[in-house]
Amino acid sequence: MSNAQPGGYYFAPPSHWPIVGSIALFFMAIGGVLLMNSYGVGWIPFGIGFATLVYMLFGWFGTVIRESEGGLFNKQVDGSFRWAMSWFIFSEVMFFAAFFGALFYARVYSLPWLGDIDNKLLWPDFATHWPSSGPYRPPEFSAMHAWGIPAINTLLLLTSGVTVTWAHWALKKGDRQNLIFGLSLTVMLGLLFLSLQIYEYMHAYSELNLKLTTGIFGSTFFMLTGFHGFHVTLGVTMLIVILFRCVAGHFKPEHHFGFEAVSWYWHFVDVVWLLLFVFVYWV
Repeated sequence: MSNAQPGGYYFAPPSHWPIVGSIALFFMAIGGVLLMNSYGVGWIPFGIGFATLVYMLFGWFGTVIRESEGGLFNKQVDGSFRWAMSWFIFSEVMFFAAFFGALFYARVYSLPWLGDIDNKLLWPDFATHWPSSGPYRPPEFSAMHAWGIPAINTLLLLTSGVTVTWAHWALKKGDRQNLIFGLSLTVMLGLLFLSLQIYEYMHAYSELNLKLTTGIFGSTFFMLTGFHGFHVTLGVTMLIVILFRCVAGHFKPEHHFGFEAVSWYWHFVDVVWLLLFVFVYWV
């Protein structure tokens, strides 16, 4: 088995996990295509693929954890992990930038164009105010108020940013008790955020008539908040894994990038929500 030489770089031995992940994604893709074409049997390959993907994630990440705890990673490997996580978060920034760009384009450019004198002949009843569902027989709907659940969720995520930082500082000082307590609070705040967002979606569909099909506002609202909720779910999952590792005695004050990577991701989720609160709910 390859390992880290003194002053050298760690080369991992050949692994079967990439091919297992590829097989999982293949089955999920087949199942997804069948389901999108109304074939109920698509749940079978999709379920097989999802179960295989979960198995791959546990196996692959478990291997990396064992290598890290075994002392095989030096500073050079740590630096490569940091660059990898940095580029991953940058790709996520570009992902959300595309949706924020669509929101900006719809509000600043599309609405004035559709409401000018030429288009008034096509859509005489179209109003250029935001939120708008578009010019084609817009259904009656109401936008979500910023100072209700969204404001509470903002407070929850900002507080969770404080608690995860608290846990990080406790880890640096070797204070395991405050580390575990701070992480536990962060996980609970994240789960509470998700619970409130689920309630918000139910309220939007049942009482506000705000749906994914409600024109440009509905599509941008649910795409931005929905993908953010998905990222919060991933973040909470990673925080739970890190919490279990902390309880098991993993991480040292001088060696804990696994913890740092998750905290970076969580702070990224916080910043995206602040932008969502301002530009989707408030302004």
